[in-house]
Amino acid sequence: MTRLVAKLTRLVEKPLIRRLVKNSGYLFSATGVNSLTSMIQSIFVARLLGVAGFGMLGTITMYTSVVNKFVSFRMGELVVIYVGQFSEKGDHERAAAVFKAAALVEMLASVLAFGLAWFLSPLGAKYLLKDVATQGWFELYAIVLLANLIAESSTGLLQIFDRFRNIAGANIAQSFISLFIVAVVYILHGGFLGVLIAYLVSKAICAILLTSAALYEATRRWGRGWWKAPVSLLWPQARELANFAISTNISGSLSLINKDSELLWISFLRNPIETGYYKLALSLANVVQVVINPLPQATYPELSREVARNNYENVRYILHQGSLLAGGYTLSVTLGLLVFGRWLIQYLYTPAYLPAYPALMILVAGLLVANTFYWNRIALLAIGRPDFPAKVNFVLAVLKVTGILLLVPIYGYLANAGLMAGSYILGVSVSVIAFRLGLAKRERLAGASP
Repeated sequence: MTRLVAKLTRLVEKPLIRRLVKNSGYLFSATGVNSLTSMIQSIFVARLLGVAGFGMLGTITMYTSVVNKFVSFRMGELVVIYVGQFSEKGDHERAAAVFKAAALVEMLASVLAFGLAWFLSPLGAKYLLKDVATQGWFELYAIVLLANLIAESSTGLLQIFDRFRNIAGANIAQSFISLFIVAVVYILHGGFLGVLIAYLVSKAICAILLTSAALYEATRRWGRGWWKAPVSLLWPQARELANFAISTNISGSLSLINKDSELLWISFLRNPIETGYYKLALSLANVVQVVINPLPQATYPELSREVARNNYENVRYILHQGSLLAGGYTLSVTLGLLVFGRWLIQYLYTPAYLPAYPALMILVAGLLVANTFYWNRIALLAIGRPDFPAKVNFVLAVLKVTGILLLVPIYGYLANAGLMAGSYILGVSVSVIAFRLGLAKRERLAGASP
């Protein structure tokens, strides 16, 4: 016991680990609160709307998210990499120019996403919900895209400057506001529109809080005139920046097919009832993600710094410790859901939702692998391989769409759960191997440098 305490003490004494633990702690706290409030909220919503209504809600929110991600360039990741690099070199003007350029591109993308969501809303109502009268719901929820004008860039800036407390605070505020409005709607026996407004208002407030915190941090770091930094300063890196943004956009767009559009496929090929089952399975699977979700955000800036400094021993150490934590946690929660999951669904959500249990167990089997190596994508970004996740997602997209079109019309949402779990396992395995090879190559090059 004494040796264990001594080992933990030495571990925490390392500034790198101290910073990682502190930043993860903020996000763990937020994720824990979010998971608790989200579960309570989902119980209210599931009981209030019924299985079909629950599935319709998931379809609308996921539709908007998919449209947004389709045009998004994931500017948060670009900000973390390049603002971090220029800040390490003391080139604050170029760091400010990166954030400015990222914010401008994201603004244009957000406005485009809003217009696209409105334009496609008649198709969403007709083919996803099978009811043209629901078009207004799609259009209403799309307003959240305008609130998220520069939310991704803002989150990236807060990450690179270790302002994880701000990120956590915004997420907690979103959770409580959403739960409060949903509880009021439930008590007053409100309907679908009230629940949809709760989701819209809470997400908009979260985005505004993140943006405000990032703009304040930019002013504090670079002065009041930071936004005047000329984007032309980035011309020497223009091709590199564009390649990074395009690669992450392609990767993100392909990821929509692999894991971010599940409810839309089921809604399109099956019906709202099965969509409701699958939405609940996804919601409960998020319990497994309580500890995991914050890890990429907390780990990515540290990886980027250590790679920039050629500290590859620290890179391996961070990833090894992260995998032990993530894998152990996921395994324990998976066993808990295996034993108590059916009871949880029956008594909290009503027996009508019990068909969600098999899908839940299939999903968590895939998450056990994905969570253990949660860092597979961000590690590739950190070593300068933003193109590889896009290539992996392309292959997975082809395989998964083929599987969806062949199997989901026959076997329904359970087939979709199996395809989801399989894509997690295959994609993560290939990415981890590619990262290990890429890291070894960088180490050899660094060792050969004079």
